[in-house]
Amino acid sequence: MTTIKDIAERCSVSVSTVSRVLNDHPDVSSTVRERVLKVIDEVHYVPNSSARDLVKSQSDDIGLVVRGMGNFFFAEMIPTIETAIAKAGYTLLTHQINSEDDELRAGAELVRSKKLKGLILLGGCFDYGKEQIAVLDVPFVCCSFGNSFGKLKETQYSSVTIDDQLEARRAVEYLIAHGHRKIAILLDSTCDSSISELRYLGYCQALKVAGIPLDEELVQETGNFSMEASYDGMKQLLNRRDDFTAVFVIADTMAMAAMRALYEGGKRVPDDCSVIAIDGISMSAYFVPTLTTLVQPKREMGEESVRILIDMIEKRSKNRHVILPTEVRSGESVRRMK
Repeated sequence: MTTIKDIAERCSVSVSTVSRVLNDHPDVSSTVRERVLKVIDEVHYVPNSSARDLVKSQSDDIGLVVRGMGNFFFAEMIPTIETAIAKAGYTLLTHQINSEDDELRAGAELVRSKKLKGLILLGGCFDYGKEQIAVLDVPFVCCSFGNSFGKLKETQYSSVTIDDQLEARRAVEYLIAHGHRKIAILLDSTCDSSISELRYLGYCQALKVAGIPLDEELVQETGNFSMEASYDGMKQLLNRRDDFTAVFVIADTMAMAAMRALYEGGKRVPDDCSVIAIDGISMSAYFVPTLTTLVQPKREMGEESVRILIDMIEKRSKNRHVILPTEVRSGESVRRMK
């Protein structure tokens, strides 16, 4: 007797996907639906009600834990992830937490309460240890971050991200190539064991290679990634020093707030001070002047994260890691020094 498992194997999909087709769920792509229905017709499969009910009681959901309420960069990635999950025959449950919250604990609670098949962590810490990830008993992918400061082996987790230190170095080198020597940096923290520290290291590396001494007075910490803190941070920097000709801001939203502070401080961008950032959120392309930024490949990051997770859930592959490059979007916020 043909079973629902046999149908799933012949179609190269999960049992839960076949179940959703049988129950006429809308969250299955037309291509997958047609393939499953064709096989069902070929083998003259008649659903067994008890077996079908058993499958329906099992979750076919994947969780997305978003760390950072109101994060514009993450907000632009969520639709891509949701679409890719649906195309794979699963449904997505999104859970947002504050940037100070523990994404692993939040994810573990979501897995237990919703019986999830897997997790995508959109934003998180860069210093996980074996004991911390032990709370998760399903496959998971770190999207937009890695484990640069942690002790995990690459076989213990998956990640899709950019090389934050390298891309920060590229951003500062862009300023240097445009003739700037007095370059400030606006960042969350120089020692947060996370994205801010990595981008600070890239800033320092670019200066060192160019033979430019690190000036601690041009390093301004904000304490968080909010626009308000970035605005205040730039005001503080201007009160302390105003002789820098450019500033590297580690995120687009922070850069836009900084540009407002520069304007109010009597500094025109880019005539008096050039600004460059990393992220490439849509909003920054419509800012005046248009922000020069290193654009992260949001769509590719989201789709690759889903691909890796589904492959692990369906036992096609194990943990793996992908590093994607950014692309410089030359806006109007950087000028060439004469």
